[in-house]
Amino acid sequence: MARVIRVLLVDDDAMVRAGLSMMLDGAAGITVVAEAADGQEAITATDAYAPHVVLMDLRMPRVDGITATRRLRARARPPEVIVLTTFDTDENILYALRAGASGFLLKDASPQQIVEAVTRVAAGEPILSPGITRRLMDRTVTQAGAYERARATLAALTPREHEVALAIARGRTNADIAAELAMGLTTVKAHVSSILTKLDLDNRTQIALLAHDAGLA
Repeated sequence: MARVIRVLLVDDDAMVRAGLSMMLDGAAGITVVAEAADGQEAITATDAYAPHVVLMDLRMPRVDGITATRRLRARARPPEVIVLTTFDTDENILYALRAGASGFLLKDASPQQIVEAVTRVAAGEPILSPGITRRLMDRTVTQAGAYERARATLAALTPREHEVALAIARGRTNADIAAELAMGLTTVKAHVSSILTKLDLDNRTQIALLAHDAGLA
């Protein structure tokens, strides 16, 4: 039987939470297990309900979304986090991804886009709109010293791992990478895990950021 994706909604607006809950509970294979009004409640709810995916607002009282994301992703078995916000500044995007978020969506995203994001992130694939990706990459590549640091970090990878990292940066799924590089899906997953461990990264999005910092994708 396919796994039902357990979702935690985190937003200080009760109406937003209600709308998201109604939408997601109507999607096949997804169930909303809890809601939280701020980052502190999100941490408590994660302990109680063990969600697979957290939809996280950024600007909230007490503990903000970036701080909550960082704390959740530092756990031994962390949930995936999708930031869902009305604020799409370059700083917010960068901070969210550096904190370990696997996705970044605006609140005007369609129900289909949000459902797809939850499904993809739960399967280990990051979600980021092309427009946000391009803006972010343009910013990070131009940061002083980012190019040299990224190149030095990627030098720790084997040639095969380097190929996999570049494919991830180009938005390829594991299945795409297996087909393009003529390797088994299990082998691709093993390479991805090795890359994350060697480079001390949390997810595929951070691999992509590093490759773009290095000017390789």
